[in-house]
Amino acid sequence: MDQKYTKRIFLLEIIGILLGLIFLIPFYFVLINSVKSFSEILIDAAALPTEILFSNYVKVWEIITFPRAFWNSLVITVLSNIGIVIISSMAAWKMVRTPGKFSKIIFVLIVSAMVIPFQTVMIPLMKLGGALNLINSIPGIIIMYFGFGVPLSLFLYHGFVKTVPLEIEEAARIDGCSQFGVFWRIVFPLLKPITVTVVILNTLWIWNDYLLPLLVLQAPELRTIPLATSSFFAQYTKQWDMGLAALVLGITPIIVFFLFLQKHIIKGIAAGSVK
Repeated sequence: MDQKYTKRIFLLEIIGILLGLIFLIPFYFVLINSVKSFSEILIDAAALPTEILFSNYVKVWEIITFPRAFWNSLVITVLSNIGIVIISSMAAWKMVRTPGKFSKIIFVLIVSAMVIPFQTVMIPLMKLGGALNLINSIPGIIIMYFGFGVPLSLFLYHGFVKTVPLEIEEAARIDGCSQFGVFWRIVFPLLKPITVTVVILNTLWIWNDYLLPLLVLQAPELRTIPLATSSFFAQYTKQWDMGLAALVLGITPIIVFFLFLQKHIIKGIAAGSVK
């Protein structure tokens, strides 16, 4: 029997809608103020604009050289994701398929890195990065993202690999498939749901990250979108009209990406939680 539509369900739906509207309030302020003049924002930030100024976006595009900042963010995000997926998936598969104390110790050591705040390793990281010539370098920051992104990704992959039947791999080996081929031709395609989840979570984090690029990417031509946007919010001057327009330009690609793939997040995490 279908569940009856009761007053309690109706009340929960109303509460859900109200909570959704509350979470949308920041987006409302960002959007409407991104097309206002600076003086109009100061007069009443909550009011609708008397005149829509799309020229704010044009100015921002030119001031921060948005295509270059977008390209930097895109390269860092894509290459970091590729490396994190390859390292995490292969490591998780090997740990699950070779159970023992050594695998458990390595797994615990890697996953425990998730509880270490970035601020505690920030100074040693910069010293090590300087010694290895990783500072002021896009390849350098990508390598750092490998280290920070692997713990959570490995944890998710580790749970999901347990759902892959071992018999499939044994059958592939009987047919003459190498260990490398078993993983890439048999196992990795079956990891698609959790791979999409890992990519989404890491993309949201890397694309919006501010602190690590601020420390590593010091040259203006290497700035990512968050760094370029922050230039409108100095200590003594805050260009709200330009800054909010830049913020809209920066978050639009990641919102579209998230909405396109969001259904895979719950699916991947739920599947990975089942042994």
